[in-house]
Amino acid sequence: MPVVVVESPAKAKTINKYLGSDYTVLASYGHVRDLPPKDGSVDTENDFEMKWEVGYDSRKHVKAIADALKDDNALILATDPDREGEAISWHLEEALRKRKAIKKDTPVSRVVFNAITKSAVTEAMENPRQVDGPLVEAYLARRALDYLVGFNLSPVLWRKLPGAKSAGRVQSVCLRLIVEREMEIEAFKPQEYWSVRAILGTPRGQEYEARLTVLAGKKLDKYDIANETQAELAVQAIQSRDLTIKSVEAKPASRNPSAPFMTSTLQQEASRKFGMGARQTMSAAQRLYEAGYITYMRTDGIDMAPEAVMAARDAIKDRYGEDYVAKSPRMYKNKAKNAQEAHECIRPTDMTRDASKIKTTDADQRKLYDLIWKRTLACQMASARLERTTVDIASADGQVGLRATGQVILFEGFMKVYEEGRDDAVVDDDDKRLPQIMEGETAEKRKVTPEQHFTQPPPRYTEATLVKRMEELGIGRPSTYASIVTTIQDREYVRKDKNRLIPEDKGRIVTIFLLNFFRKYVGYEFTADLEEELDVISAGDAHYKEVLAKFWRDFSAAIAETSELRITEVLSVLDEALAPTLYPPREDGSDPRICPLCGTGKLHLKTSKSGGFVGCGNYPECRYTRPIGGDAAEGGDRVLGEDAGDEISLRSGRFGPYVQRGEATEDNKKPPRASLPKGWAADDMDLEKALTLLSLPREVGPHPDDGEMIEAGIGRYGPYVKHGRLYANLKEVDDVFTIGMNRAVEELAKKAASRGGGRAAAKPLKELGEHPNDGGPVNVMDGRYGPYVKWEKVNATLPKGVEPADVTMEMAVELIAEKAAKKGKGRKKAPAKKKAAKSA
Repeated sequence: MPVVVVESPAKAKTINKYLGSDYTVLASYGHVRDLPPKDGSVDTENDFEMKWEVGYDSRKHVKAIADALKDDNALILATDPDREGEAISWHLEEALRKRKAIKKDTPVSRVVFNAITKSAVTEAMENPRQVDGPLVEAYLARRALDYLVGFNLSPVLWRKLPGAKSAGRVQSVCLRLIVEREMEIEAFKPQEYWSVRAILGTPRGQEYEARLTVLAGKKLDKYDIANETQAELAVQAIQSRDLTIKSVEAKPASRNPSAPFMTSTLQQEASRKFGMGARQTMSAAQRLYEAGYITYMRTDGIDMAPEAVMAARDAIKDRYGEDYVAKSPRMYKNKAKNAQEAHECIRPTDMTRDASKIKTTDADQRKLYDLIWKRTLACQMASARLERTTVDIASADGQVGLRATGQVILFEGFMKVYEEGRDDAVVDDDDKRLPQIMEGETAEKRKVTPEQHFTQPPPRYTEATLVKRMEELGIGRPSTYASIVTTIQDREYVRKDKNRLIPEDKGRIVTIFLLNFFRKYVGYEFTADLEEELDVISAGDAHYKEVLAKFWRDFSAAIAETSELRITEVLSVLDEALAPTLYPPREDGSDPRICPLCGTGKLHLKTSKSGGFVGCGNYPECRYTRPIGGDAAEGGDRVLGEDAGDEISLRSGRFGPYVQRGEATEDNKKPPRASLPKGWAADDMDLEKALTLLSLPREVGPHPDDGEMIEAGIGRYGPYVKHGRLYANLKEVDDVFTIGMNRAVEELAKKAASRGGGRAAAKPLKELGEHPNDGGPVNVMDGRYGPYVKWEKVNATLPKGVEPADVTMEMAVELIAEKAAKKGKGRKKAPAKKKAAKSA
């Protein structure tokens, strides 16, 4: 019986169902080998020789496959159908050959399927091939490039910028996009403009809205009405004239559906409609694919197999009727430049199966499947038919003109099922319905309103719009989008607030450093060109070592040049580069670099482990600091008043605004200070609020059990109550000042119970049910060293990269058996498990 290897146990289970007992299906659990994170893993002196190492967690999986090959002398590699999947197959074959588990007479073949269905798996098994050499070379080039950049550039960052964690070939370019967008927002100067709208009435008493489009006989541009005075004059011009309907024009229009999903558009739409991050989306899609519900989810392709197109059209006809089916099949053309990434679009494997028919209780999977199913059906549905109406209203002298627009949906077509979301809300007059309006009739003026507007800065990126921009620039690939966006957040270079990505000071400093010293390597065009070179390699038209040699020649020279620089030199360059942002002109015309606190020291860029900040050159006599992103022009630092002879002041620090009692002196180097809690605006601070903050922690009273004082305060994790070493979080900042003894004792008791303090057991992350062989509950728990599987007295840590939600009973039983065997228990159970897997 041949041994079939796939990446995950979930995929193995689904495939085993189709192949039956004639095959042994095992999981590799992802990549089995990687480059060790140490110098020399890519040997630049020896033709870029790469030294691979089987991961600690992967050793047992490789051993299981090697053991199976002792009995079953045939290996079928059935990993995912992309560059990464090809690499895993290559790694596995290499690792097994090194162990001599593959003999001279062992047939090794590679099969790929775009969907895990019986027909797709059967067809793939009938058409085996060998591992694709050019695809593997493209992977090797990408992995070597990422290693060379990360391993050589990151140490430069550590030495020159304390607190910087890492740099990456694509990650740093992605970060640059976010930082440059933030700098655009900060440099943006809003422009005031006005518009005038009127509520008009028909002779039949119905109302509609129109906007002013002609004033003084001239067509208005967006910014022509520049201020309130001009707006009032425009209102008077309308009010003083009778208005008549000049023309009513109704035009037919149609709207076509969006193309089916590929990786990037799926991530964008899941973000718009559900607020799901890129990683969350791909995790749910991965599980849907492994369960056989959708086609492969990492793709640049938007074309659909002909049989799938016909199945979609049949499903539409059955559900919605013949009228809703597009007159001819819609064929979408791939945008991918290289065929290796251009798989079929992401679509359901069964068009008749809606979200109510998939066997999962996971909310993310259900929502995502519903989205994919609707988008796929919509792309083969008839266009929506609309009627767009434009009504022009004018005064008899032609001095004033207004326009009303609206639309009527005559036939909803694909919109009955699905409509694509928008990244940012757009007010569209065309969406409004208009009453019956006839040419030549009068328009009664019921209300004329001027509206003030300001031009808006470009919006911050969401994960969806960032992925879209990366795709437009040709940066990254479907398999990398989610990990890149996640990495820059994990490195604390970027934070997510209300679904928008905001650069931290640390991220700004790293970006400005790279732009000044490694500009070429964070260039959009350079990174995109490199991606194209990798595509050329995957097509078999270039040798990967030549690409590496060309890159390394220039990059190593840039590294050598920068390593000689001193930190003071680096800071000086960065200070100069950031000057327009850090020290914008002040309204009073004074030197923007003069410290607003002491009035004599000069402001300079400084670094710390938390990132960059602006500080006074008179330190330690003057301890003024503010964040890089702080508004220097506002001069937020101010004296709020006096208390007991001390000056109480509001100041800006690198971690945000805070209040302070008195000044730092030789005797009192750290005067009392308190950060402003979340939700408290610096502009609203007064002496009373400052004194309230500085009085914390507040004594609530002695605990009724032991008499020890209960305190309420605000810490790094927010508001809390404290009794001894026990802290309990409070929901609102105001609770700190109002909480009484009864509630404080109750909150502390809840916290003690949640810790398992003799009152309640720890709650499982996931309950898997009874152990199939020996009984007893099997649960996934959260431990101080990470999540683990618990059964009776056996605790088995989850392998790296496995999410608690992904753990199945089969995986848990295997982990428990391995852990028990290590403890000297149940050694005879492990072989029996392997046998059971074959007949499953």
